[in-house]
Amino acid sequence: MGRILVVAEKPSVARDIAKTLGSTQKGDGCLMGEKYVVSWAIGHLVTLAEPEDYNQIFRKWSFASLPIIPEKMELKAISNTRSQLKVLHKWMNDKEIDSIICATDSGREGELIFRYIYEITKSKKPFQRLWISSMTEQSIKEGFANLKDGTEYDLLYRSAKCRSEADWLVGMNATRAYTLRYNVLLSIGRVQTPTLALIVEKQKEIDAFVSKDYFEVQTDFGGFQGFWIDQEEQTKIEEESKAKEISQKVDGEDSQVVKVEKEEKRMPAPLLYDLTELQRECNRKFGYSAKKTLDIAQGLYEKRKMITYPRTDSRYLSDDMRGKVQNTMKRLGELELFQEFVIPLSGDKGLAFSKRIIDNAKVTDHHAIIPTDVRHRLDSLTEEEKNVFLLIAARFISVFYPFYRYEITKAYFACQDERFLSKGTVILDEGWQAVEKKIVPAKGKKEKNNDEQKLPPLSEGEVYKILEAKVLKKKTNPPRPYTESTLLSAMENAGRFVEDEALKEQMKDSGLGTPATRAAIIERLLAVGYITRKGKNLIPTEKGMQLIQVVPDELCSPQTTGKWEKGLSSIAKGKMEEQRFMDSIKRYVTFLVGDASRRKTDVVFPEEVKKGKSKGQKALGKCPVCKEGDVLENSKAYFCGRWKSGCKFTVWKDSLAPYGINLTNKIIQTLLKNGKIPDVLVTLPQTGEKGKATMIFSADGRGLIELMDFTREVSIQGDASPQENEGEKK
Repeated sequence: MGRILVVAEKPSVARDIAKTLGSTQKGDGCLMGEKYVVSWAIGHLVTLAEPEDYNQIFRKWSFASLPIIPEKMELKAISNTRSQLKVLHKWMNDKEIDSIICATDSGREGELIFRYIYEITKSKKPFQRLWISSMTEQSIKEGFANLKDGTEYDLLYRSAKCRSEADWLVGMNATRAYTLRYNVLLSIGRVQTPTLALIVEKQKEIDAFVSKDYFEVQTDFGGFQGFWIDQEEQTKIEEESKAKEISQKVDGEDSQVVKVEKEEKRMPAPLLYDLTELQRECNRKFGYSAKKTLDIAQGLYEKRKMITYPRTDSRYLSDDMRGKVQNTMKRLGELELFQEFVIPLSGDKGLAFSKRIIDNAKVTDHHAIIPTDVRHRLDSLTEEEKNVFLLIAARFISVFYPFYRYEITKAYFACQDERFLSKGTVILDEGWQAVEKKIVPAKGKKEKNNDEQKLPPLSEGEVYKILEAKVLKKKTNPPRPYTESTLLSAMENAGRFVEDEALKEQMKDSGLGTPATRAAIIERLLAVGYITRKGKNLIPTEKGMQLIQVVPDELCSPQTTGKWEKGLSSIAKGKMEEQRFMDSIKRYVTFLVGDASRRKTDVVFPEEVKKGKSKGQKALGKCPVCKEGDVLENSKAYFCGRWKSGCKFTVWKDSLAPYGINLTNKIIQTLLKNGKIPDVLVTLPQTGEKGKATMIFSADGRGLIELMDFTREVSIQGDASPQENEGEKK
């Protein structure tokens, strides 16, 4: 009897699986045991072929060659990781191997990674699917005991394949077409362009906003305050003269309580986290970017094994998880930080599950993000890891707590034929809010007032003298720019920007991108210079504003992309044929090329240093991605001279600025020559800790720079070893 090949997505995951399976013998790009050979990808090893791979005529960008729509989309190896693909090719076709287990990430992209490898290696071995939601040893064992036939995930693969090919067709053709039309490199994408359009539209609203003065009359009743109101209970007065007239009329006069209303409000605990909500919360509380939050969460899942699979869009748990949830709560109760809140939940009947926690109908490929039922060691975490873990743990505990209850009192006063309103809020029971406030206190933020003044006992007919009535001058405020938190929300709920009510209803479950891709989309917009960060705000650049001006509405519309995302979801559910979806994409691509060719060119984009080897421009080394072009420099970046042929190698000069590193020609030359630079001085963002790291190009073939094996100058995080610190991709 032969052996079984297990293919994981990353080396770190492969090591955990191999350890559980007892495959400890080191081989070339694999770990071997008596029954299993465990190998790995390094993210994507295979990608869609470039246009020139189909025909050399496509090397030159021209309208005559557009649209580029291959009859069959071909695959090619990513050059940087070709050696690992050769390892997998050998094992996937080895006579010693009876079958294969796909153990890549349990989601659409993980499925695509494995299937592309399976296809390019021309393997015919039968394969099964490992589908797990945490990387604990127990979860891995349970997953291997419940393997599914690989064909059960064919629909998921077809959805992933359509997404990949649609992005290639739209991005490749639109980028070439509009770049040729305006003679400036314009990066255009199926999802990134409508996302940019949201940011640009918001900026237009801000720019068009004209602030207006308005006035309010505030009254002092002696220990509490009120405001003048009109018949609709609005406090705004447009004319200063009217505000002064009211204040003078009632100043020092007696007022009478004419009505007192008390209303109890109940607010349930928020739902458990999915990835998008976790990214929003981390941006609000800690200022983390969406990508940073995803990276931290992925580390807590893969390396620390302290949380479940993070790339989920579900905020519920399935019914079969009740026992595991009870065990997880007990584990959290072992830590002093959580005991105050876990002990009250530990009654004889166990945890009380509600429909807001357990709902099989609302669990997608993965359930909500929760802690795992392992022994948690908070002292081994970095500050950033601890912040994210505590958010997830606090939310997990708080969903079992009662409502946050508060009472709103509204007291109406009458004086000289004018009406005034005082509001007060009394907290009756902090409920779930007490959990989150104690475990994850707000950092450096003042508590908001929200009219939470304390009112004395008030009864109708009582008289209170208005000790002072003053006029407050205020201004209307413009719309707020997007932060990553609010942009993620807009991307998730793109259907709300659609006017057609029927389509809006259809798009409830779709948005721009997926939870797993939205962070990368934002980073891409930053990298190509379409938006910039200003504090927490995301602001469009002149180039970004102009791009939206020159492309058709269909390319900017969330409606277009939202319909596609819904189509991809329908393919995964077996409700739509992939050919129907791809036909619509091809028609759309033909439309875009035609639109670009007819566009006027009166819009002039900001001048840029052209990507191209000008006379006397020095090449810094060979491109690490395509292995053919020279690496050149312009004012903002280092790039491949074969960019017009489709090579995407770009290193932005400020990409490592958050780590205190200023990229120079010498650094890039050394990196291109040696492949790595050891002992680079690094300052961690957020914490300010200093240390050393090794600088390398990432192994995924995109040419990004990673900082690996960070070692602190002074260890302050317990016994975490340097090897436990994951690389930072930039």
